[in-house]
Amino acid sequence: MTIDYQRYQTLHITRRGPEDSVLDIQMRALNGKLPTAGHAGHRELTEIWRDVGADDSVRCAVLRGEGLGFSGGGDLALVEDMATDFEVRTRVWKEARDLVYNVINCDKPIVSALHGPAVGAGLVAGLLADISIAAKSAKIVDGHTRLGVAAGDHAAIVWPLLCGLAKAKYYLLLCEAVSGEEAERIGLVSLAVEEGQLLPKAYEVADKLALGSQTAIRWTKYSLNNWLRQAGPAFDTSLALEFMGFAGPDVKEGLASLRERRSPKF
Repeated sequence: MTIDYQRYQTLHITRRGPEDSVLDIQMRALNGKLPTAGHAGHRELTEIWRDVGADDSVRCAVLRGEGLGFSGGGDLALVEDMATDFEVRTRVWKEARDLVYNVINCDKPIVSALHGPAVGAGLVAGLLADISIAAKSAKIVDGHTRLGVAAGDHAAIVWPLLCGLAKAKYYLLLCEAVSGEEAERIGLVSLAVEEGQLLPKAYEVADKLALGSQTAIRWTKYSLNNWLRQAGPAFDTSLALEFMGFAGPDVKEGLASLRERRSPKF
């Protein structure tokens, strides 16, 4: 099956690599600074991985961000709608769940290239990618507790496995930023390189994956991702608690503090 990628408005999708078999997926910075996930962006980032899996001409995908960073998190208008509209909240809850499982279940290998700030829905796919490569200067932040909701998106399913429970609790409870260099040291990402080498390294890895035995690579990915599937119940709980928080009082203060560029007062 060949997919028409022109329908995606928040993702710029091109082909490269051996026989154009590497799909280059760039999250667009529609605000001119950072890619942010609004209503359309969140939906498209969820759906793209089904298309990658269904496209017979694709052997590997590279995910990267446009502009000043990899991803800037959820658009504040979307967050406000989630806090005030039950229908929006339930729809985005389903998308957030599907985003995680779609990345895990996509049979093609995924390489992520993280630079600058990496937050929110983009970070979900970035850290769940099979090979995650970060610029040493990248700034990885799970911003949920700063917003006033539980760290649900992806953290419970993958952070403890990658960097251990002690480090996961430290960074998730305190909402501390992790540099790309530190992320490599603690095992949160696969590699850290100088920013100028980020895309060349990501493309080099993607090309190697595209040239390798597809059955061997895909079946190895499937087997290894059973570690993540086993953590499904913990993830489902965290996501439910996150979205319960969107109906609570703390998210209103968290959202106000972000709009007013001040520390929250919970």
